[in-house]
Amino acid sequence: MERASFKRKGEFGANNNSRKSAKLDETATKPAGKMTFAERMMAKMGYKQGQGLGKEGEGIVNPIEVKLRPQGAGVGAVKEKTEQYKAEQRRKAEAKGEEYEDSSDEERKARKRRSERKKEERGAGGGRRKTKYRTVEDVRAAAPGLELPKAMLGSIVDATGGTTRLLTSTAGLMTPNHVPAETEADKIAKRERLELEAFIEAWHGLQERKVVVEEQQGHLQMEISQADDDIEKMRQMLSAVEALNIANIDWGQAMEKLQKLQQDFRHDIDSYNLSEAAVATITPLFKADLDDWDPLETPSYRLVEHLTHLKPILGLERTSNALASNNPDIEPEQRRYRKQKTTTPYESLIHGIWLPKMRSTVTRWDVHDAASLITVVTAWKPLLPAFVYSNLLDQQIVPKLSDALSSWNPRKRRHHHKASSNDAPHTWLFPWLPLLPSYQLDPKSSSGVLVDAKRKFRRVLDSCDISSLLPGLEAWKSFFGKQEFEATLLRHLLPRLAAHLSQDFDIDPADQDITPLENIFLWQNFFTPIVFARLLVAEFFPKLHGVLHQWLTSPEASFEEIGAWYSWWKSVIPELLQRVPEVKAEFDRALTTINDALTLQEQGLSLSSLPAPAAGPSRPLVTSTTTIIDAKPAPKEEAPELSFKDIVEEWCAENDLTLLPLREAHPGTGAPLFRITASVSGKGGVVVFFRGDMVWSQKRKREDGFEPVGLDDKLLARAEGR
Repeated sequence: MERASFKRKGEFGANNNSRKSAKLDETATKPAGKMTFAERMMAKMGYKQGQGLGKEGEGIVNPIEVKLRPQGAGVGAVKEKTEQYKAEQRRKAEAKGEEYEDSSDEERKARKRRSERKKEERGAGGGRRKTKYRTVEDVRAAAPGLELPKAMLGSIVDATGGTTRLLTSTAGLMTPNHVPAETEADKIAKRERLELEAFIEAWHGLQERKVVVEEQQGHLQMEISQADDDIEKMRQMLSAVEALNIANIDWGQAMEKLQKLQQDFRHDIDSYNLSEAAVATITPLFKADLDDWDPLETPSYRLVEHLTHLKPILGLERTSNALASNNPDIEPEQRRYRKQKTTTPYESLIHGIWLPKMRSTVTRWDVHDAASLITVVTAWKPLLPAFVYSNLLDQQIVPKLSDALSSWNPRKRRHHHKASSNDAPHTWLFPWLPLLPSYQLDPKSSSGVLVDAKRKFRRVLDSCDISSLLPGLEAWKSFFGKQEFEATLLRHLLPRLAAHLSQDFDIDPADQDITPLENIFLWQNFFTPIVFARLLVAEFFPKLHGVLHQWLTSPEASFEEIGAWYSWWKSVIPELLQRVPEVKAEFDRALTTINDALTLQEQGLSLSSLPAPAAGPSRPLVTSTTTIIDAKPAPKEEAPELSFKDIVEEWCAENDLTLLPLREAHPGTGAPLFRITASVSGKGGVVVFFRGDMVWSQKRKREDGFEPVGLDDKLLARAEGR
C-alpha cells in the first residue's frame, strides 16, 4: 500500500510539472499583441516594456538569471556572477554617474600593479640582492661614533673583480658584482662583510640600550630624591610626635603642638596615622575634664572648642558633616565615612568616654527641662560620629520623651491647683524636633515621635477640661499644619463643645449663668466663624427661642424687660459672630417673635396664640464622628468637609490600625473594598466597605457575605485577629 501510494504521488507530481511546462510554452507562443494577466497588472502600476522596475525605473530590466555550479564544486570554483547581473550593476552605476568595476576587473588591476612593483625592485641590473651599505664611509655615517678597527679594514680582500686583491682604500667596499664562480677569497670577503654588518647591528642595539638605561637612571634618581624627602619628613614628624610625649602636658601645650603637627602634615595624616597620636595625647586631658563635667550645668564649651580646632588631625574632615550618614537623602559617596568595619581612635574615644557620661546625665535629667540638654546636644552634634549621635537619641533621649508624652494629662493640677504650663509638650517636646532623625518625624510611619504626639493630642482633646484652653495650642497648630489642625478640632473637640452647650447650659432670665457659654467662647479663635456660628445655631438659639416664647406667653410678660433681655444677649455674643448671616438671621427671628407678640397685644388678642418655635435645634449638630452639614455652598474660610472614609481612617490611626485599599469592588454594590488590620505586613484583619455612614464588614465565613458594624471594640478585635 505504501509503495502504491508513493507511485501515485510521483505520477501526480509529474503530471503537474507537465501542465506547468505546457502553460509556459503557451505563454511563450502567445500572440504578440495579446498581454497576459500579469503584464496587464504591471502596466496598470506604471511599468513600461524595456524599462526597469520601480517608480523611477531604477530596478532590474531583465529577469534574474541563475548560474549553477558543477556538481561537487565548492564556493569560488566558478565565477557565479552572471552577465545579466553585471549589466544591471553597470547600468545602475552609469545612472548615478559612477564607474562600475566588478571583482574580476579589480583583481586583474591588482595583479598588474604587483607585477610592476616587482620589476621596479629588480632594477636595471636584474640582480635580486639588496646591499645595505656600499662603503665604509656609509657604514660610519649610519653608525656615528662607531670606531672600525684598522686591522679589520686592512684585512678585507676585494674578490669582486676578475682578480683577487687586498684593499688599501675603503672606496668600493661591499659593492656587489657578479663573478662567474665563488673562490676561497670570495668566501673570506663575504665572511668579513657579514661580520661587519653584525658588528654594526650590535652597535645599534647597544645605543638603544644606552638610552633605556639613561631613562631608568633618571627615574631612579627621582625616586631616590623623593625617598630622601619622605625620610626627612618622617624624621620631622617623629620629632613632632615625640615632643607630644611630655609628662604633665596641659591643654595649652597639647593644642599648640597638635595644631603645628596638623598644619605641617595636613596631607599625610592618614598615611602616617597621626590620628592615633593625637587621640593618645588628648585622652588623659579629655578624661580629666569629663570627670569634673556636669553637662546640665555647662555644655563644656572649652572641650568643644579644642576638638573643633583639631578636626583634621582627629579624622573629622573625611566628610563635610560627621552626621551625614544619619541622613537617608544624602548622596551615596558621602556615606563612605561609616562603611569602615572598625572605629577610628577618635570614635572610640567618644564612644568609650563621652557617651557613658551622657547616659548617666540623661538618666537623671528632667524631661521638662529641655533647654539644658538641648544646649549640650547642639554644641556637641558637629563633633559626634553618626552612630554615637543615633545611640544617644534613639536609646536615651527619645524613650524619655515618649514616656513623658504618654503620661501627659492636662487635667492634673499642680502647684496649688494651677496647671503648670511647663508640663505641656510644646515646651519640652517641640524644641527637640529639629534634632531628631527623619524616621522619627515621618508622618506616614506607624511609630515615631511625630505620630505619637499627634495621637496623644487627639486623645487629650477627647478628655480635656473644656473650661480652660490647652496650653500651647498655637504651637500645636504649627506642629499639625493649619488644615490638619482644624480637621482634628472638628472631629474631637467640636462635638464635645456642642454636648457641653446642650447639657450644661440653660437660659434663665431670673438667674442667668453664662459660664458654660463663656467656656465655649474660649475656643472661638481656633475655629472659623462660620463653624462656630453653626454651633450656636444648633445648640444656643433653640433654647433662646424657647425661653423667649415662654416669657412672651406668660401673664407677667413685660416687653420692656424682654427688650432689655434681648439687647443684653446680643451684647454677650461676639460682634464677629453676629456678622455671620446665620447668627444674624436667628437674632432677627427672635426680634420678629417679639414684634409679633406686640402686634397681638395691640390687636387685643391673647398672646397664647403666638406660634411656638420649631422643636429641637433648627440645624442639628451631628455626633462626634461627623461634622456640621450645610446644604449651602461653604464659604472660602470654612474648614473642608470630611468624608466618612476620613473618619474611619482617623479611627484606625487612633487604634494603631491600618486601612488598606484592596483594589477590588463589592460584587453587589460596586463599593471599593478595604482591609482594616493591625499587622505591619498588611495581612489578616477584616475586609470592609463603606455605604453611607455605615461600615460593612465581611463575616467570619466569606460565603456568608457582609454585615453592618460600628467603630467599636468588636471591629477592633477582629482587625487585631482576636
